[in-house]
Amino acid sequence: MSSDKETIRTRIWDEVPEPDNPFAAASCYCAGFDVYGDLLGKISWVEYLYLLFKLEPPSAGQAGLLEGLAVAIANPGPRDHSVRAAMNAGVGGSSHAACLAATLAVGAGQAGGAHEVALAMDVWRACGRDLNTWTGHLSRTPEAEQADVWPPAEHPPGFDPRGVSCATPVRRSLEYLSVRSDGDNLPWLQQHRGELERAAGLPLAMTGVTAAALVDLGFDAPQGEMLCLLLRLPGAAAHALEQQGYGYKKYPFFKDGLDLINDPGPVPRGDGRASR
Repeated sequence: MSSDKETIRTRIWDEVPEPDNPFAAASCYCAGFDVYGDLLGKISWVEYLYLLFKLEPPSAGQAGLLEGLAVAIANPGPRDHSVRAAMNAGVGGSSHAACLAATLAVGAGQAGGAHEVALAMDVWRACGRDLNTWTGHLSRTPEAEQADVWPPAEHPPGFDPRGVSCATPVRRSLEYLSVRSDGDNLPWLQQHRGELERAAGLPLAMTGVTAAALVDLGFDAPQGEMLCLLLRLPGAAAHALEQQGYGYKKYPFFKDGLDLINDPGPVPRGDGRASR
């Protein structure tokens, strides 16, 4: 019998070892479902994703909503700083893992990143679907979290601090997802978007739509933050590979090379020769 010190505690996963190799699994169970006997070939990727996080299968409506959200945020595009981070890493010759690490690092924050989605989910939990509560919240200056990891938010989470009007992809995503949600938040957001934008003085952002969708799906803020990081990776990966193939000479920010100001000249090496 294994001691507590040697036991990994998890409600997500269970394994039965192969009879001839205790280090290899013969059967793997996710939330009680046999992954390679019951699930493989019978459920979609987003259904499995939901099962991993919620430990229960999604309804047809929940699966459809998560599928739609995954498509909506899979590729924020080169305008997004997290995608640009992956592109910079790719064209600079970094490893593939480093490209993904770059996009995760840049896309993790509270200026259009995954932590902003988590903050916006907290606002949904606090304000619900009460317009007066939302208006009062949006009129107040954002406060710092108790933890010192994050600085005070500089704008209401879920809204675009640089936006002029609500961007077309945001409006179309909200329209599509709101009619497919079994929850109440996305339809309410679709109905009251204009009033919320006037209260915030800013247009709704994709982070706001994402937060409402994740709350309607029953995820909490930490789960939503993790899912947002995960679901935004495909576009960054594809753009990094594309730029890696083009090379730095076709990348507009590096094509002319670097102009070194006040060049000190060759640096002597230990063997007496000069090097750059």
